[in-house]
Amino acid sequence: MIRLADIKKIYRTTEVETSALNGVSLTIQQGEFVSIMGPSGCGKSTLLNILGLIDSPSEGEYYFGDLEVAKYSESKRADIRKGNIGFIFQSFNLIDELNVFENVELALIYTDMKSKNRKERVMAVLEKMNMTHRMKHYPQQLSGGQQQRVAIARAIVNRPKLILADEPTGNLDTKNGEDVMQLLTQLNEEGTTIIMVTHSPHDAEYGQRIINVLDGKIVSENKLKAFQNASPS
Repeated sequence: MIRLADIKKIYRTTEVETSALNGVSLTIQQGEFVSIMGPSGCGKSTLLNILGLIDSPSEGEYYFGDLEVAKYSESKRADIRKGNIGFIFQSFNLIDELNVFENVELALIYTDMKSKNRKERVMAVLEKMNMTHRMKHYPQQLSGGQQQRVAIARAIVNRPKLILADEPTGNLDTKNGEDVMQLLTQLNEEGTTIIMVTHSPHDAEYGQRIINVLDGKIVSENKLKAFQNASPS
C-alpha cells in the first residue's frame, strides 16, 4: 500500500538548514498496524505528515498504492487524502462551535454525498463509537475520552483505507486510552491500515510492528505479531 524510498526532508531558513528525515525507506502493506516510536524531535511527526500527504519530501520517492506522489502539488495531495486517509490527533481537533454530529459530518461536506446519505453514514459511525446519545452535545460538554471517540468517528466516516494516529491516547487517562486502543484494534481487524506515532511502549504493542526512529532515520524494527495478509497493495 505504501512504499517510501530514501525519503529526506530538509527545512531551510536564511540562516539554518535542518534535516528532519535522512534517508527513510519503509514499506507498509494494506491491513497492517504499525507503531512508530522515538524521542521528541526525532522526525516521527514529520514522517507522519509525509505519509498523510500533508507535507511533501525534499528528496526520495513515495508510492501510495500505484501512484508516485512525492512531487504532487498540495491540491493533488488533498484529493488523495480526502478519499483515502483519516487522521486522529492527540488534541482531538474538534470544532467548538459544532456539535458532535456536525463535527463528524464535516468530513463528508466536501464530497458529492447527498444530505440523506451523509446523515445515515454519520449515524452509523456514531453508533459504532457509542456516541449517538451525545450527538447534539458540543465538544466542551464531553469528556476527553468522548472527544477522542468523536475524533475517531470523524476519521473513519469517509471509510478511509489508512488511518494515521498521532499520540491518540496522549491526553487521556488509562481507562479511556485503553478504550481508544481497543477501537483502533477493531478497525484494523476490519481491514483498515493503521500507522500510529506513540511514546507509549504499552500502546505500541497493539501494532504488528514497532519502528524506532532516531535523528531522522529508522534505526530498528521489531515484529511483534504475524501479519496475515501477505499481499502488498
